[in-house]
Amino acid sequence: MFFLGIETSCDETAAAVVAGDRTILSNVILTQLEEHKPYGGGVPEIAARSHLQNLPHIVESALAEAKLDFAELDGVAATAGPGLIGGVMVGLMAAKSIALVHHLPFFAVNHMEAHALTPRLTNDIDFPYLALLVSGGHSQFVAVAGANDHRILGTTMDDAIGEAFDKSANLLDLPYPGGPAIEAAAANGDPTAFDLPRPLKGRPNCDFSFSGLKTAVRKLIERPDTRLEEGSTVADIAASFQAAATEIAADRTRHAIGMFKQIHPEGKTLVVAGGVASNKTLRRELQNVVQAADFNFAAPPLNLCTDNGAMVAWAGIERFNINESSPLDFAPRPRWPLDELGSGSQG
Repeated sequence: MFFLGIETSCDETAAAVVAGDRTILSNVILTQLEEHKPYGGGVPEIAARSHLQNLPHIVESALAEAKLDFAELDGVAATAGPGLIGGVMVGLMAAKSIALVHHLPFFAVNHMEAHALTPRLTNDIDFPYLALLVSGGHSQFVAVAGANDHRILGTTMDDAIGEAFDKSANLLDLPYPGGPAIEAAAANGDPTAFDLPRPLKGRPNCDFSFSGLKTAVRKLIERPDTRLEEGSTVADIAASFQAAATEIAADRTRHAIGMFKQIHPEGKTLVVAGGVASNKTLRRELQNVVQAADFNFAAPPLNLCTDNGAMVAWAGIERFNINESSPLDFAPRPRWPLDELGSGSQG
C-alpha cells in the first residue's frame, strides 16, 4: 500500500510517499525561509504563491524518488487545516485533483493530527498515548486513543510556545525562525542569568500560558542597563528564556500525565511532536519527567518534527485502515480543533 501525502499549511511545500509497512519511500520538502526571513515571520500571500508555483514539481519529485507513478498509489492525503488558508487550499485542491483523475480515495488530514500520529510511523507506538504537540501555532496535550479519537486535555491560553520563541528571538534581533536561533544562542549563555517568570507553574490543570514570559523578555530588553550589543547578554537572555519555557513545559507535562492516567491507566507513553519538539533542551527535560513518572518517551527524528508530507501520508494510511475517507467537497479549515475531526469524514 502506497500513499501520497501533501503538506502546504504554512511555509514548507512538501510531498512524500509512505508505504503501509511504515517505510518512507520519499519525503521532499521545499522550505520558504529565505522568502519570509525579511518579514520576521510567515506571510500568507507569499506562502500561497510559492506553494502554487512549486507544488507540482515537489509532487513529481516525491513520486520519482519513490519510483512510483500515480497509477500505483492506493490513496492521496493532504493537510486540510488548520493553517494559512491560501496555502491549505493549494495543497488540498491538488490532492483532490489527483484523487479524482486517478480514481484514488482522498483523505483530508488535520495538521495537528498528522503530528500526533507521526510517532506511530517512526516508533510503531500502540494506542493509547499522551501527545504533547508544540509548534508555532499550537501547544496542547492530547490523549490519542486511535486514529480520529483524540481528546484535548490542555491547551494554550494565549501564545503557543513556538510563537513565544519566534517573538523573543525577534526582540533579540535573532534571525527567523526563532526557535533554532534561540537554541543556538542559548548554547553560549547562562540559563540562570535572568529570573524570568514561569506562568501557570504548579497549577492543577495542564494548560499553557507563554504571553507573560514573552512580555518579561521584552521588558528585560527595554531596561536601560541591558546592553544587547554585548553578545553575552543576548546569549544569557536566550538561555534564560529557553530554561523558563522548558521548565513550564516540564511542569505542565507532569500534570498532563496525571490527568492522562485517570483516563487511560493502560497508557504508558508520552510522545512529543511539532516543530518545537526538535529543541534538544526541551527533549532532555521531558525525558527526565517521563522517567520519573515511569512512562516511556518517544519523539520523531528531527527532520520529521517540522512540517513534512510523510506525516500527512501516514495519517491518510491510519484513516484508510479504519475505513474513513473524505468527500471531494471537503472544505479547507483555517481553524480545526482536534476534537472536531469527525466532521467531513465518511466510512
